[in-house]
Amino acid sequence: MFHTAAGRSGCRWLLVKKDFVQGVCSLGRRSNSNALATARQLLENELESIRQAGTFKNERVITSKQAVSVQVQGQLQPLLNFCANNYLGLSGHPDVIEAGKEALDRYGAGLSSVRFICGTQDIHKTLEKKIAEFHGREDAILYPSCFDANAGLFEVLLSPDDAVISDELNHASIIDGIRLCKAKKFRYKHKDMADLEEKLKESQNARMRLIVTDGVFSMDGNVAPLKEISQLADQYQSMIFIDECHATGFFGVTGRGTEEYFGLTNRVDIINSTLGKALGGAAGGYTTGPKELIHLLRQRSRPYLFSNSLPPPVVAVAQKALELVMGGSGLSQKVAANTARFRQGMSSAGFQIMGENHPICPVFLGDAKLAATMAEKMLGRGIYVIGFSYPVVPKGKARIRVQISAAHSFDDIDRTIEAFIAVGRELNVIH
Repeated sequence: MFHTAAGRSGCRWLLVKKDFVQGVCSLGRRSNSNALATARQLLENELESIRQAGTFKNERVITSKQAVSVQVQGQLQPLLNFCANNYLGLSGHPDVIEAGKEALDRYGAGLSSVRFICGTQDIHKTLEKKIAEFHGREDAILYPSCFDANAGLFEVLLSPDDAVISDELNHASIIDGIRLCKAKKFRYKHKDMADLEEKLKESQNARMRLIVTDGVFSMDGNVAPLKEISQLADQYQSMIFIDECHATGFFGVTGRGTEEYFGLTNRVDIINSTLGKALGGAAGGYTTGPKELIHLLRQRSRPYLFSNSLPPPVVAVAQKALELVMGGSGLSQKVAANTARFRQGMSSAGFQIMGENHPICPVFLGDAKLAATMAEKMLGRGIYVIGFSYPVVPKGKARIRVQISAAHSFDDIDRTIEAFIAVGRELNVIH
């Protein structure tokens, strides 16, 4: 009886304990549920404010390969594509695609590893050598993207004794990369050489100084004044870093970028750029410059050390694209001719086209809702363009960013100008 009673007592205690635990767990679930409900409401409120401001970004779904014409979900006919970074038209080039297929068969889908463990193949080293050769630099290092290249550079290169001086409109990845480093940080007004010189004077006690700029500013299509920056760098004993994502492969006579555009040779100390735009359009970025820097990045750059290697098909695609560019394809001349035709035609029609002789041709509108409406109406006329508004660009600076490719024909350019004129008149943008 003693054992039975004790057993019953124990069972009752276990039942009470079970109820208590279930109650606590239920309370925890209710608490978490309430917290999540609050978070959901806050997020929805923020989303609604974006919708009301006319800056909500809908992703259009493409059901074809990236090309001059693309098939967009919900559209009966293919659309002329004027909003891709496919500056040379190589994303769908048959030789580029074939190189990717061959690499997939030979090297596999991916490495399942980072570079320093078992993620380096011979094709990675070949591509790095080709990139350094293309830019006329000593060495190069590959990253999953140029965002990663920018995130991995400044923290390794710069110490608290150094200074970094950055253009205020530099790409978000540059801004984030600079935040990670411990150097003294200075920001100069966009392309303002007087302000840059003032910041150089303020930072003269630094051990090492680095001037940081985009080569081409992607939202405005304007070009860094590299000659003037170079003169100031010489005067104040500073290095120059340039992000060439919107220049590599097509800007300048042979596609060597901003340096070549200004007739400079090896004046920039460090170049970061991408393989995900003109050079095949798949993915990947890189840093190229002094061999000592590249060796140090391999030892300490966190995005390099802790990210999987670039997949072999991506490496092969980029290498083939680079070979086409270096082989004298004439594609950079073609994109330049197309750019001149579009800019002249649109300006003559009365549109305000931002930028400086670059295939990024922003059609300035100002109002976010107007930009979104105009892009939708252009879609209805078979032209695929996108309205850009805050926070991608400053408030009141909305525009439609048109991007020209070497793969476009003059007929494509003229048809797009005609569509802009028709929609521009309908919306009272031009008269």
